[in-house]
Amino acid sequence: MAGCANFVAQIESAIDDYPVNITILANKDLASCLAINYLLQDLEGHRLTVFLSSRVGSKRLEQPLQQLKLIEQELPNEVFFPLLLGIASESPTLLGFPQISQRLEGRLSELNTINQPEGMAQFVATEPELVLSIRYGVILKDPVLAVPKHGVLNLHSGRLPDYKGVMATFWALLNGEKSIGTTLHTIDDSTIDTGRIVAETTMAVESTRSYLWHVLQLYEAGCAAMSSAVADIAAGRVPDAKLQRNGGNYFSFPEAEELEAFFAKGWRLFDSNDVIDLYKRFLPPR
Repeated sequence: MAGCANFVAQIESAIDDYPVNITILANKDLASCLAINYLLQDLEGHRLTVFLSSRVGSKRLEQPLQQLKLIEQELPNEVFFPLLLGIASESPTLLGFPQISQRLEGRLSELNTINQPEGMAQFVATEPELVLSIRYGVILKDPVLAVPKHGVLNLHSGRLPDYKGVMATFWALLNGEKSIGTTLHTIDDSTIDTGRIVAETTMAVESTRSYLWHVLQLYEAGCAAMSSAVADIAAGRVPDAKLQRNGGNYFSFPEAEELEAFFAKGWRLFDSNDVIDLYKRFLPPR
């Protein structure tokens, strides 16, 4: 019997080590870069490919949101991350997108046309068995969703179904929520943030911190939940998932009056010191 038990243990260990072809869909922004760094740490041994969208939506943003975009996307992608490639190769805590691409041997590229024939061909060529979506700026259509045999998991930076859509943390802070969180859910069709819930995380709101600080804090626990679901799938287990309750709300980008109300309550979209502290984590240790 002992020999049989050892054999079973060896088989279970082999299953646990099963590498999965994983395609990560994310946005080309600071929060997505942070999230991918967390996943790289947890998903070593799996084959990863990353596709990045360059934007979320096509709506013209109010001036404060354009400033936030400068901090979240334009400065890191156009200035800071390219500079990191010229820095000595000591190990930083975090990697910028060009460094992630090097680590993945070039398996990182921009893809905004995943639902169109050429983009679909790029996606299919990665032979994805599982897709992980984080902040991706394109709604996935049924042909894309049908490709990965293990489906698509999306990490939403808000509680579902109460805060569907974009900038969930902004709306939660504006509404006076005492805590915020992430929701890991399946994407089963082209509707937005309606899939079955696999896991949820939560954290307390800190009134002295900015919107962006809160968003960035969500991803360590959220990505850990996502990695745990990947471990289940790699071990041949189907992650538990529950249907969302009825109701909830869908939010878009805030308009001027909603931003004014946000600022009137003492909130800030970002603090320069918080951004500088995060940027320092991309630099080699002194």
